Formats: sequence, C-alpha cells, structure tokens
Amino acid sequence: MAKQKIFDFLRDLSANNSKEWMDANRKRYHEAKNIWLAEIELILRKLLTHDPDFEHLRAKDTLMRITNNRRFHPNKPLYRDHFACSPNTDLQTPGFYIHISPSGSFIGGGIYRPPSTVLQKIREGIDYDGEKLKQLLRSTPFTDMYTGLDPDEQMLKTAPRGFAKDHVHLDLLRRKNFTAITPITEAQVVADDFPAFVERAYRSLKPFCDYLTQAVEFEA
Repeated sequence: MAKQKIFDFLRDLSANNSKEWMDANRKRYHEAKNIWLAEIELILRKLLTHDPDFEHLRAKDTLMRITNNRRFHPNKPLYRDHFACSPNTDLQTPGFYIHISPSGSFIGGGIYRPPSTVLQKIREGIDYDGEKLKQLLRSTPFTDMYTGLDPDEQMLKTAPRGFAKDHVHLDLLRRKNFTAITPITEAQVVADDFPAFVERAYRSLKPFCDYLTQAVEFEA
C-alpha cells in the first residue's frame, strides 16, 4: 500500500513541524507527493467521464502548497498537515475538494464563502426556486454520500437585505456558505478502490453543484 506512505509522512511532519525537519526529509515529502499525484491522475480520469472540463487539467494544478500562508496568521504551523485535491481553482464557482490528513480526511464541495456578488446570485436563485434545492438535499443521489449542508458559523441572524423576514426559504437565505462534506477514513484512502469511491462522491454532489452553478451563471 504505497498510499500509506502519505499518511506516515504527514503524521511525522505534524509532529516535527519545522524547516530543519522538512529539509532532512525532503525525499520523503517528494515521494509522498508523487504517490498522491498518481492517485489524482486516476481520479481525474474517472471524473472526466462526468465533466469534460477535467480533460486538460493536470494533477499538479489541483494541489495546494505544503507551506501555510502565515502573512496574516503568523501563529499557524509552518507546514500544513494534509494533502488535497481541488480541481476547481475559481473561488467564484462551485467546486469539488478532497482533503486527506492523519487528523481527519473528507470529500466535499459546493462554494465556500463566495464574494458578495456571487452570494447575492445564489440567494436570488433560492428566492426563485429554493424548493428545488431543498429537494436535492433530501434526495438521492445527494443523500447517498452526504447528510446535508455544513454548519455555517457566519450565518445571518435574520433575512439578508432585500428578502422578506418570513421567507419560506429563510434558513437557506441566511447562509454565507454552501458546502457539503462526507468524512472518510485512512483505510478508505489507502484502498485500491479509492478513485471509484471519489467518483461516487462526485456524482452524488454534482446535482447540488449544478444548481449553484446555474444560479451563479444566470444573467437577468
């Protein structure tokens, strides 16, 4: 199980989070990274059958840097404790995300903290046909892998400006975050059928992401 080396490396990195340790273990880092890149290649081939936009996407373009951006958060560790795959790099459109870490792994997607203009479009889509979104969230294929939308700590306490305070879909309109995730185990990630599992997670999430995409791209 070559993928086990990813978790072994990340576990040791988390316990020895320093430049000195990383410099001494640079070979292990590149080995783990290349194993993850090979897995992403397999995943992208499967996702391509559902979305032609993945055709020209390179595995390395989906990776996040291993170093944390500490410009505004100087107390963060120097290195991240996870590897990820994010095929959608545009933060203004719904995307899909894979996160693997010894401290917790998950698959999910949607749109996280969109800009105000994008959030407004999503709210207008909910105002127009929020029942369709609710139906998607309580039906298959979504419920095959996900239990609902993630908690939103920044949710408004009341209706956003321009929407009725007793709106039938107020619970959705108050949101600033439209994502769903499903936790995964280390054993699931290192298993040979992980790419197929990711494909199922993507297919389950796609109708939800398609709804958000239609709202974001709608031109009045």
